[in-house]
Amino acid sequence: MNKWYNEAIFYHIYPFGLLGVDKENKGMIAEHRVEELLKWLPHLQELSVSAIYIGPLFESNTHGYDTRDYKLVDKRIGDNQDFKEYVRQCHAVGIKVVVDGVFNHTGRDFFAFRDLRERKEASKYKDWYR
Repeated sequence: MNKWYNEAIFYHIYPFGLLGVDKENKGMIAEHRVEELLKWLPHLQELSVSAIYIGPLFESNTHGYDTRDYKLVDKRIGDNQDFKEYVRQCHAVGIKVVVDGVFNHTGRDFFAFRDLRERKEASKYKDWYR
C-alpha cells in the first residue's frame, strides 16, 4: 500500500444517517442534501482528517446496501453533480474521498437480480448470486 493511505486519518460518514433521510427511497426527485455535508469540513479539518470514507451512497431502496444503481447517487442524498462538487470541495481543503462501493451487495431492483428473477436459469447473471 502507498504511504499516504497508511498514514491517513479517516473519518467514516454514513450519509443516510447523518443527513436523516427517509428510510425508504420512493423514487422522488433529488433532495440535494450533500450540501449539508460541506458544513462538516471545518470540523474535519480541526480533527486533522485527511480522508473521508463515505457510504453507502448509491441509489438503493432502503439502507444503502440494497443498491439498485451503482452509477447514481441516491436521490435522498442528492445527485451525481452534488457529489462531484462535494468531492471537489473536499479536495480543495486537502481531504481525499473514498467511496464505500459494496459491489457484492445488490438490491432486488438491481438490473441483474431482476433479470435472474425473470429468466431464472436462463439469466446470464445466474452465477452472480447464490
